[in-house]
Amino acid sequence: MARRYDPDRRQRIIDAAIRVVGERGIAGLGHRAVAAEADVPLGSTTYHFATLDDLLVAALAQCNEAYFREAEERALFSGPDGDLAAELARFAEEAVARDRPRAQLEYELYLAALRHEAVRPVAADWVDRMSGLLARRTDPVTARALAALVDGMCLQALLTGRDIDREEARAIFARVIGTSGPTR
Repeated sequence: MARRYDPDRRQRIIDAAIRVVGERGIAGLGHRAVAAEADVPLGSTTYHFATLDDLLVAALAQCNEAYFREAEERALFSGPDGDLAAELARFAEEAVARDRPRAQLEYELYLAALRHEAVRPVAADWVDRMSGLLARRTDPVTARALAALVDGMCLQALLTGRDIDREEARAIFARVIGTSGPTR
């Protein structure tokens, strides 16, 4: 039997892995589950991704790229004259409210770095890139603090099922940035 040329197979496997994690969580991720979801032979998943960690790395890297592509397209945090605290509050609120299942998936992949050392560099890349975006508008130390605060707010909202209160978030970001504004 001749081999079928399938240049998109690797990408379909990554997309399938993301769907599997979205539906079943990290614990549900396996080569068989991904192969079935991607409609490819089991050997294809292990050919392209020898370990599940390799697959997690590819899935998180793809989510990161999509996240930052969207941030760039929306010109988040790039304008020097805007209210950075308000922009961050809107960003955090929308990150959770716009597509909660997507946000849960992204954080599940991101937090996989806790138990999967191979995923840590990709998670660290997210932190560095987010800090880099914010450093366009503030100093590097404040940028790191703001990135951590965005992460914390989004994670708390996902864990509790609550929404992010945009005005409260703006006041918190303003305090970290050092600008004045209404507080509650």
